[in-house]
Amino acid sequence: MKKRFVVYGLAGWIAETIFTGLGSLIKGDLTMHTRSYIWMFPIYGLMILLEPVHDNIRNTPVVVRGGVYTIIIFGIEFITGWILKELIGECPWNYSSLPYSIDGIITLSFIPVWFFGGLLFEKLHDYLMRFRFLT
Repeated sequence: MKKRFVVYGLAGWIAETIFTGLGSLIKGDLTMHTRSYIWMFPIYGLMILLEPVHDNIRNTPVVVRGGVYTIIIFGIEFITGWILKELIGECPWNYSSLPYSIDGIITLSFIPVWFFGGLLFEKLHDYLMRFRFLT
């Protein structure tokens, strides 16, 4: 379980780097500048909490699964962002300038990102479970 937490943390960092780098490119930044935070590693590691959910909803329609992951991911993002605001005085990410932002901590415009991200998580989870040393 601890090893998968680390794998999820690293996978999240990598995905965030690619996502924000492509976002920079779309905005015209050919250097594809990216940004992340050390805090994100343990937050992405919390994908471990999705494993039992995945096991329980594995056979439900994809729309339901994606929707469930979206809600859970938003919940984790909001709770961890709020905790960081309380602990360090601010949330390292700030979505205040984006549409449909809630307290600057989450933005509902990320619904497609978390929907498909959750479905990609399923593939990663199934892949990792093939390796005995990660179980």
